[in-house]
Formats: sequence, structure tokens, C-alpha cells
Amino acid sequence: MVNAEKSWVALRITLGLILLWAFLDKLWGLGFATAADKSWLLGTSPTAGFLQFAAKGPFAPLYQAMAGSLVVDLLFMLGLLLIGLSLVVGVGVRIAGYSGALLMFLMWTAVLPPEHHPFLDEHIVYGIILLTLAMSNVGRSYSLVKKLKLKKWAILN
Repeated sequence: MVNAEKSWVALRITLGLILLWAFLDKLWGLGFATAADKSWLLGTSPTAGFLQFAAKGPFAPLYQAMAGSLVVDLLFMLGLLLIGLSLVVGVGVRIAGYSGALLMFLMWTAVLPPEHHPFLDEHIVYGIILLTLAMSNVGRSYSLVKKLKLKKWAILN
């Protein structure tokens, strides 16, 4: 494998770990972005605080109306878990890339305009990376698809 491909695999796994960490922190309140007393397991909505108080810009009323919704919480948390897990293990990378890019786009629209640039922030960068992963074959390298003989999943990588 060439060095560029190894770099893309490392980027895939790293981004997956970022999403998995966000899931775990919100689930258990590990004290990083989510305080221990604000964990999802203790009944706090993982989306309510952000959507109620941080959403700004033209879509703020839409996002504020969704704050605390069980459906929104489930979709957000399942997205973080499944996209992150998929990127780390290398199974379903194509679907994870496209759905992750959609998640990043929605998160970007919640805080328009971004704080430090007229239109760019980390959500756009992550989205571009996720789209690139989805359109490439990087999911096939260092993947559980081959190890577990999941040939029917290969099309999703």
C-alpha cells in the first residue's frame, strides 16, 4: 500500500474515533464536551442544549423547534455511533461517508455564519473528507470486510 493510501486510512479511522468519542461523551457524560450530570443515560437530551442555545442564523428557529425531540436525539446519537464505528472498522464506509457528510452539513447550517470565517468551519472540512472517503476505495484497506469475509458489504465500502 502506498503512503497516500495509508494516510487516507489513518484519516478515516481518526475521524471515526472523533465521532465515536462524541457519542460516548454524550452517552456517559465523560466530562469533556458533556458534564457527568448531563449524560444521555441520566436523561439529558444530547441535542437540546446546543439546539436551544447555540443554534443561530437563518435556520435557528427550525433547529430550536427540534431541541429535545426524542426522534432527533435518537437519530443524532445513532448517527454518531454508526458512522464512527463504520469508519473505524471499515465496513459500510460508503454509506457512512455520505450520511456523515449530511450530518456535518446539518450541523454547519445550525451555526450560520460560523464564528471564525464567513462560511467555513470544521463541519465543512469533515464533510469534504467524508465525501472523499465515500467516493474512494479507502474503506477496503484495513477493513473488517476481508477479515470477516463480508463480501456482500464490499459494495458499501
